[in-house]
Amino acid sequence: MPEGDTVYLTGRRLDEALAGRTLVRTDFRHPRLATVDLAGRDVVGVATVGKHILTRFSGDLTLRSHLRMDGSWHLYRPGDRWKRPGHQARVVLEVPDRLAVGFALHDLELVPTGEESRLVGHLGPDLLGPWTAQDEAEAVARLTADPEREVGLALLDQRVLAGVGNVYKSEVCFLLGVSPWTPVSGVDGARAVALSRKLLLANALRPVRNTTGLIGRGRESWVYERAGRPCLRCGTRVRVAEQGEGVQERTSYWCPRCQPGPIA
Repeated sequence: MPEGDTVYLTGRRLDEALAGRTLVRTDFRHPRLATVDLAGRDVVGVATVGKHILTRFSGDLTLRSHLRMDGSWHLYRPGDRWKRPGHQARVVLEVPDRLAVGFALHDLELVPTGEESRLVGHLGPDLLGPWTAQDEAEAVARLTADPEREVGLALLDQRVLAGVGNVYKSEVCFLLGVSPWTPVSGVDGARAVALSRKLLLANALRPVRNTTGLIGRGRESWVYERAGRPCLRCGTRVRVAEQGEGVQERTSYWCPRCQPGPIA
């Protein structure tokens, strides 16, 4: 599932292309929305909350989309060749001179703008949204609410922090110096939240993610997808194992020397 920074950048690009412009054609290829026609409405703007994209239209309407594992939004000029097959398109939003095509979007829902909270109100503080001391305090409180929960699982829970995915879970645990299986009680909750937000903000507008600050191919992440390769800090071979069960199961990467603590 895409990280929050990928979703944020997607939303920014959609907003730059569509906001303030009038829809000349819409094509919804989703069973529940097949009869919807928004042509003639203005695009008020595109915002993101965690991993949810909210495209707002005049007349108090919002289209919520979620990329999940394989979804994506592409922008084209009229007549451009699409980079994904047409049968994968789930929605087309056309304004003068631009087309926004949403491919493989499993979650599409049209709601009154005033009811957006019904779709995203359960989420924790958005790490890439407006941020106040109150947001920070709430994020720390949610993260530390279950002291015995594994920190890797807590970081991935969008009800705790909105925006962290598997990449940042692994990278934040590395920077905290703990294994992903360490109980939340064994980490500094405030530091975990601060690191999560710092890394997401640093990559929010980058097409290529880098969590290390190091230059050079293959040095973009500390441990993520580096199984069997030397740790960039100590040289120990990075390990990998599955964490969680069922739909929550994710791959975790860690350096056994730099990240002491329980393991799978």
